[in-house]
Amino acid sequence: MKLLIASDLHGSARFCSELVCRIDAEEPDRILLLGDLLYHGPRNALPEGYDPMAVAEMLNALKERIIAVRGNCDAEVDQMVLEFPCGGDYIELIDRGRTLFATHGHLFDADELPYLAPGSAFISGHTHVKLLEEQSGILLVNPGSISIPKDGSASYAVYKDGAFALKGLDGTTLAERALPPAR
Repeated sequence: MKLLIASDLHGSARFCSELVCRIDAEEPDRILLLGDLLYHGPRNALPEGYDPMAVAEMLNALKERIIAVRGNCDAEVDQMVLEFPCGGDYIELIDRGRTLFATHGHLFDADELPYLAPGSAFISGHTHVKLLEEQSGILLVNPGSISIPKDGSASYAVYKDGAFALKGLDGTTLAERALPPAR
């Protein structure tokens, strides 16, 4: 299974368009979106190219491949324009017997993890800061933000064959790490 993982688009058609180009280049089986898709939120400035309806149209064109969770800036009205479900707070995917727990990051985070067996991955967005590190046998993965990165560069992640890669929006690999061994 190959996943492309992105978070915090915040309604930027410009950056969503670049993400769609990366999706075309990466050819993932599924696209995992970690919330904050259409609205910029009251604490964020409008991102470049802010056009939530254009973002909805781009994402809807990929609806058969999208798995999504709700972010803290996502609202019930967003679901009215999105043609794929994004109302859940988290989703658990199982690959090769290992759990990939995906959430936005405002309810669960690296300091408040749900129970996960060693060898699992905790995947979240919300902070707009890339992260790929192991903590107590759990791999913490944050793809950063597509449109409002707080660490200097827009990014996404790819999961394939038990390993994650953080990538810049130009496709450059920034970091790689395999899931820790299951105990």
